[in-house]
Amino acid sequence: MKSLTIGITGGSGSGKTFFLQGLSAHFKPSEICLISQDNYYKPRDQQPLDKNGVKNFDLPESIEREIFLKDLLKLKSGNDVIKKEYTFNNPSVIPLQLEFKAAPILIVEGLFVQYFEEIRNELDLKIFIEAKDHVKLGRRIKRDQIERGYDIDDVLYRYQNHVMPIYESLIEPLKHDADLVIPNNSHFDRALEVLKGYLENMLAVGQ
Repeated sequence: MKSLTIGITGGSGSGKTFFLQGLSAHFKPSEICLISQDNYYKPRDQQPLDKNGVKNFDLPESIEREIFLKDLLKLKSGNDVIKKEYTFNNPSVIPLQLEFKAAPILIVEGLFVQYFEEIRNELDLKIFIEAKDHVKLGRRIKRDQIERGYDIDDVLYRYQNHVMPIYESLIEPLKHDADLVIPNNSHFDRALEVLKGYLENMLAVGQ
């Protein structure tokens, strides 16, 4: 069957990754492929700087969008993709060699997957996950301290000066063009069940 391509976006800390983990747990690896924008950041030395000289990873130009599109098209055409994990130069993390296998359900996740027109045009279903600001901030603090090695002052600075301005100007407006908006302040169980049922039906129709 032709790949059903789903794009999932939302603000930083909205729970995109957690939602995808819950969704993928209901399907076999041969049925679903998840590809994240997080592995397509430009090298750290190519990241734009803000007015205080701090690297800003929350801009569209922070992403290798041409490579991202190229790999998406490969997967849609039935070809597997090998990509080195992006670790944000966290010295405590050894980058993995990631292998994305083409599958009937292809899910593309990230901050700009619906903002980049060339990526958006490849999507069959657009999903926006939202959460209240204080909830997103709490999740962002936990993630950035553990996974990316940032201290609390760095996390708060980036949230106030990088994350929120871009969310308000570029990401939040995408919600109005989404096919499905999922609130995730505490849980998304029912929305997950609805999407799971839809995808199971699509797989059955394609077989």
